[in-house]
Amino acid sequence: MRFSARNSHPTAPTLPLATLMLAVALAAAGPAGAQETDLTTLSLEQLLQIPVVGASKYEQKQSEVAAAVSVITRQEIRAFGWRTLAEALSSLPGVHTTNDRQYTYFGTRGFGLPGDLTARVLITVNGNRVNDPTYDGGPAGREFPLDMDLVERIEFIPGPGGAVYGQNAMFGVVNVITRTGAEVNGAELATAYQSPQAGREGRASWGKRFDNGVDVLASVSGMRARGEDLFFDFGAAGVSGVAAGLDGERDQEFFARLARGPWSFDFMYGDRSKSDPTAGFFSDPLVPVRPAGDGYTLAQVHYQNAFAADTVQVSARLFTGRYRYRSTLSYDTLFSFPADGDWRGTEWRMVSTAVAHHRLMGGIEAQDNVRTDQAILDLAHPANNVELPNSGYRVGLYAQDEWHIAGPLVATLGVRVDRNDATGTHASPRGALIWQATPATAFKALAGRAYRAPNVYERDYDDVLAQVRNPALNGERIDTLEMVTDHRVGPSLALRGSVYQWTMRDIVILGVDPTSGLTQYQSGEKVRARGLELSADKTWGSGSRLRGSVSLQDASYASGGGLLNSPRVLGKVNLSGPLPWAGLHAGYELRYDSPRLSVDGSHLEGFALSNLHVSTDALAKGLELSLGLDNLLDTRYAQPAAGTNWQNAIQQDGRSIRLGVGYRF
Repeated sequence: MRFSARNSHPTAPTLPLATLMLAVALAAAGPAGAQETDLTTLSLEQLLQIPVVGASKYEQKQSEVAAAVSVITRQEIRAFGWRTLAEALSSLPGVHTTNDRQYTYFGTRGFGLPGDLTARVLITVNGNRVNDPTYDGGPAGREFPLDMDLVERIEFIPGPGGAVYGQNAMFGVVNVITRTGAEVNGAELATAYQSPQAGREGRASWGKRFDNGVDVLASVSGMRARGEDLFFDFGAAGVSGVAAGLDGERDQEFFARLARGPWSFDFMYGDRSKSDPTAGFFSDPLVPVRPAGDGYTLAQVHYQNAFAADTVQVSARLFTGRYRYRSTLSYDTLFSFPADGDWRGTEWRMVSTAVAHHRLMGGIEAQDNVRTDQAILDLAHPANNVELPNSGYRVGLYAQDEWHIAGPLVATLGVRVDRNDATGTHASPRGALIWQATPATAFKALAGRAYRAPNVYERDYDDVLAQVRNPALNGERIDTLEMVTDHRVGPSLALRGSVYQWTMRDIVILGVDPTSGLTQYQSGEKVRARGLELSADKTWGSGSRLRGSVSLQDASYASGGGLLNSPRVLGKVNLSGPLPWAGLHAGYELRYDSPRLSVDGSHLEGFALSNLHVSTDALAKGLELSLGLDNLLDTRYAQPAAGTNWQNAIQQDGRSIRLGVGYRF
């Protein structure tokens, strides 16, 4: 049963504000009179030279990537004080995030269904898949099992990446590159406090590259927060009140990396628990229960080396992963809903430039999902327990040819063929034509397809009482066309325009089984979208940088109905640079999201958010102090809830302040 939660959102700016934001970004591209300062920031020329490995699994120049790729550097993460992957990604064109006070979901190019666990974007760390095999979830909030202080850069490759990656890479690939021991080169200690959430966090890291070439990095971090006490109306439950002490969160992480020569080893562990003040899945409101938990353990051994006068590059890796989900909900009595995922696999890849004008790549990837178990446990009456054991596999063969046809013209042709135990064999092709018309202007024409098999939760979850399984559930397919133009205006200003369309068939949605009348995941109707993204990136010799973008996107079902949680307009401005006092460095971001369609058919009003982060490392050697103000203007806003919430909209946090201290030695 659904109901409409009360809308209590202020009047928000509409399209003119987003247009103004881009105008400000373009206007700021003119001369600047900032004083020259010796900073460790990068010029635009240096930023564009940062290689990208997440697009084709080998290093490419950004101009060669068959996508409108974006790179977020460590300098930006520090300048804006981002503490989650979602916060960093939300600064990019076409990206919007949603938080239901338990998870943060990542949406792009008009698609971000509430509660979909970011199953249609692939997230990797150093090329190792993080999405689990039970829910397909791509963690983007605090559940992401890596401290942001360990991130060297983030690569976002929008569009279908199925021709290289297979499962999950429908709307894009996020590849997180970690720091090395040589880059840390010593020890780091950091602590912070955030109010009014009463959040406390700390980190200790150590890294070094020894004379024998061994590179070592180890880091441990933790966070604990009480959260906010907010008023919730639980509508059809007939209950409302302040969820006092029900928004707490705890997180602990460990990361280690060891490398020498062509070999490297990564180990990552994250354990995060979060209370839910909204009483999700229509559980009993305002009843304290054990927080839900997400635990990740990921490891990989990677070998990469070049042979035949560097014309052949061979790469091989072994990987293993473990995911544990724990949730306890109250329905007059307590129920537990554990899910366990264990997987292991291998990938072998070869890249060759032995054939003139061609860069050829071929590879095989196999993943054995040893365990994808789910259960419904009646803690008061164990005889009612439901066990849902499962397992499966995925195998993919892929090949790609990056063909330098003539001078400034490059074509990329690739295909991946995947086979899985649920839906059989499927092909994901892609093609691109890149024309470097002038040294300052490039055009990219892109086309691709990606496929996602339904996960075991969508296909096999069956609790007998509310939801039934659907073993005949089809997988999803997306076809995308895109045109990208990149243009340089002098050495310090880059402009980009991208126009795209995508069509998704057999979208997996929660429907009703006609036989039992219970809920069931089913294949929905076709979804279409068209969009335009405009962005500008300007740097100055002083170390200042300005990024701005406007995204216009229209996503709807073939029958004409709008897509849930799909803002038509997104606007972003990110400005960072030195201040003329006490060695201060500031980062200011302004983000605008237009209205979004919610579950009850109403539109939640749009909102504009401002964040400010100020830091200095000039007071003492090795010491860094920071001050962050999130939601600077204390905007009151809400985001769409999922169909499993009592609420139609979930209220978000107001203004918060974060004080941080870091020390390097």
